[in-house]
Amino acid sequence: MSGNEINRRSFLKFMGWGGAGAALTACDMPTTVTLEEGKETVVPYVVPEEFAIPGIGVWYASTCQQCGAGCGVTGRIREGRVLKLEGNPEAAIGSGKLCQMGQAGLQTHYNPDRVRTPMLRKGGVLAQATWDEALAAINEKVGGKSTSRVAWFTGSVSGHQSVLLQAYLASLASANHFAHEIVNNAVARAANKDVLGDEQPTYHVAKAKAILSLGADLVGASMSPVHFATQYADFRSTSPRGVLIQVEPSMSLTGSNADLWVPALPGTETALLLGIANLLIAKHGVAADVLGADVRAVINKYGVDEVSNITGVAKDRIESIAKTLKERSPSLILTGVSAEGHSGGYNAAATAAMLNVLLGNVGKTITAGADFPFPQMRAKAGSTRDLLAFAEAADKGSFDVAFVYGTNPAYTSPASLKFEDKFKKIPFKVVMTQFNDETARHADVVLPLASAIEDWGTHVPAYQPAQKTISMQQPLMEKLYPETKGFGDIVLALLKQRQATEYAKFDDYYAYLRSAFAALPAEHKNGMTDKALWEHVLAKGVLNVKSGDGKLAAKSVAVEAAAYQKDTNYPLHLVPAARLGLWDGRHANLSWLQEAPDQITKIVWGTWAELHPRTARQLGVENGDYVRIASSAGTIEVPVYVYRGVHPDVIAVPMGQGHEEYGRYAKGRGANPLKILDGSKEQRTGELAMYATRVKVSKTESAEKMVRLGGSETQVGRKLVATIPASTYNRTEGKGA
Repeated sequence: MSGNEINRRSFLKFMGWGGAGAALTACDMPTTVTLEEGKETVVPYVVPEEFAIPGIGVWYASTCQQCGAGCGVTGRIREGRVLKLEGNPEAAIGSGKLCQMGQAGLQTHYNPDRVRTPMLRKGGVLAQATWDEALAAINEKVGGKSTSRVAWFTGSVSGHQSVLLQAYLASLASANHFAHEIVNNAVARAANKDVLGDEQPTYHVAKAKAILSLGADLVGASMSPVHFATQYADFRSTSPRGVLIQVEPSMSLTGSNADLWVPALPGTETALLLGIANLLIAKHGVAADVLGADVRAVINKYGVDEVSNITGVAKDRIESIAKTLKERSPSLILTGVSAEGHSGGYNAAATAAMLNVLLGNVGKTITAGADFPFPQMRAKAGSTRDLLAFAEAADKGSFDVAFVYGTNPAYTSPASLKFEDKFKKIPFKVVMTQFNDETARHADVVLPLASAIEDWGTHVPAYQPAQKTISMQQPLMEKLYPETKGFGDIVLALLKQRQATEYAKFDDYYAYLRSAFAALPAEHKNGMTDKALWEHVLAKGVLNVKSGDGKLAAKSVAVEAAAYQKDTNYPLHLVPAARLGLWDGRHANLSWLQEAPDQITKIVWGTWAELHPRTARQLGVENGDYVRIASSAGTIEVPVYVYRGVHPDVIAVPMGQGHEEYGRYAKGRGANPLKILDGSKEQRTGELAMYATRVKVSKTESAEKMVRLGGSETQVGRKLVATIPASTYNRTEGKGA
């Protein structure tokens, strides 16, 4: 940027500090920052230094990229290679802990099936190419002209990567950025925005004395698994011990830890919440004037008898839940994918938010998420609505060029969407990936990505605790494959094709980040010099930033509980369950996670269907028998696991398997339940209704022994674990009758 006049406001935006951050800048902020200022000779920090003693590990901080939570991570380096990952105690997200997916980030890095060089389609076949050839092909299609017919389809993105991506789209005069995640909380965000005025409030799980969770898998597949697991541990360790009530169609890891687990049919959660609200108002004297008259009128329709008939939950259990929430204040009501993932999910999420208002939880266990000071860096959180919108636009021929990064829509999309057929209609497709996945096989250009352990970046997760931070991702070792590049470097190279003058002085993404942190408004530097700030962020892995106080403005919204409809042709509900491990299928190529037993069934290396014993008897199947699960959109065949942790009218199939590509550990293994979703949409938000698909199940002739850790879940009549009544225990321990 040397020699270019650029005003202060534009420069701050250029570096990601625009918007709210511009108002915080000090008067002595320079109008330009150039690489010539403070010029120095820089060598990669992974080159052995005097303090690197052979055989002794050195730890460096970074940010985990195995899911969107953005936990802080530290890597142990020895002789220039990363050997172990652990949580970063300096990071508010994770607080020194790391889940099994984060631990397996090491295997993502060392995976033998990584894409190592660019590939370019020549004569209809993808063949190895150089970076110059790949970028030239992209430049030929995009050119130097402005065009709104270019689209980006990504996973969730944030930080300075998002800043550069927005700059690239702006250079094209395009607003076509679609973000896709199968495991998401998009419906709850929409409901929270309408009811509380904040789409992503802060949940204080540890402060609650009782939690009613409708499918929110706090310690499993949640939006921030490690953070909420830590909060949950505090919730359980306080005195009096917190009480957890979990309502869901199939047992999650959180459900297995609940004090009360209530199996529920997808689609009946709104009626259950309205019935609880009815009891709180009519029986427990909770003031209802905080809710609108129209909402109170709806609540009045849902007496406990009516709700019991709709949900199948016993009256005394519903009454017990309401009593617990009233007596153990403050409480917290949460919804997850099981409540949000059907066609009326918005109603459940909005009712849960209003129930928090009714119980007085707002301001106690649920508070406003503080305003992050740099809007350009905030996360663009993924959803399924963007998947549907992108596919529709591609089908209409709206795009000439599409870039795909951080997501595999050819795998995660239902077969009924016909995504691959629509994707092929885009004339030129660029896929940035570490692995040859189902989407990459349709690309015209494949760009090989560096692993998260080799790359630079900054991240602002969509969900953060009260303290807002910018998380730093730094390379923990040299690249295994020199021809791979980081996402930031790729977007920077694309920007240079369009705005060479503005970005010419940045040799790479590292140089851009150094300049960006030098340009950070003084309000957030805590008196540190540019050099001290950079060293601080690298050492700590995070930078705490000052944020404004958010504010919740509760109001009522119209809700309704749709009448439950049985389907004799497709009598069972399909639940494509997300589990901590393979997640949405992105980790199926990691043998460590394939080998890690499922938290509920202890099954490894395969797909299975969870059936209630009563349903299994009706079908005449036992453990290991194969069944054919058929929806209106297709069929899959999987072995059966019979146990009581599932509603009798539900069949649950964990996500993650059934890849047609994606490397030796994933390809051709198991089945993908996402493929047979019927494509139903959530009525208010347009999200894919994940739990709305009905199926029929039949036994096949196939049978195969499932590989699982452990044996029976019962004592088979044997007194292996002796039990006595609590009254007897208290008497023998001198605690009275």
